[in-house]
Amino acid sequence: MKNIATLVLMIISTSLMAQNKAEHTVDVVGEGIVNIVPDEVTITVRVENTGKNAKELKQENDRTVNNVLAFIKSMNIDNKDVSTEYIRLNKNYEYNTKTYTYSANQAIAIKLRDLTKYEVLMNGLLESGINRIDGISFSSSQIKSLESEARKKAISNAKMKATEYASVLDQTIGKAVSISEYRAVNTPMPMYKTMAMDSEGGSSQQTIAPGEMEVSVTVNVSFLLN
Repeated sequence: MKNIATLVLMIISTSLMAQNKAEHTVDVVGEGIVNIVPDEVTITVRVENTGKNAKELKQENDRTVNNVLAFIKSMNIDNKDVSTEYIRLNKNYEYNTKTYTYSANQAIAIKLRDLTKYEVLMNGLLESGINRIDGISFSSSQIKSLESEARKKAISNAKMKATEYASVLDQTIGKAVSISEYRAVNTPMPMYKTMAMDSEGGSSQQTIAPGEMEVSVTVNVSFLLN
């Protein structure tokens, strides 16, 4: 019985010593950046009308939206790339005339996977009845592979930094004991003309410049210090 108690005490003591033995690490931040020209764009447009009769206004908006959707379909854009963002019907009070008016809004988002069709699409949307452009955002169809490449660059950068720190101290780094990641995609701000200029020009005009988007991954890595 005494031998068992002694063995238990030895195990506990060894465990406590292991816990109290702090690991020496070198903690670094690594960054990986990949740049690419976007090959996709998501355009958010709106059909908006105002009037005094809510029912008639809604019907007018619906007719315009139907024309817009028919045009989008004629562009052979996949249904999965077209979505209704919201539908709103608001009642507004005019203080000057002391009457009520209504505003009907419907926003549609279109993801265009072929940027060469942008001008034709925008001109057609204007002709079919949209009267607001809420914004556009660029993206890349290769985002997954770009993120993977950025991660590898970030880890490589972290390892390089840790190795440099350790070498100055005549030491080496061991295995990584912890890794945490922060990922960011910085899309370019589009440069485009106003709707009025678009509607006056032909499809040969260039009204946007996609620029370059940046995929950035930052990692925090702790390496054992030998």
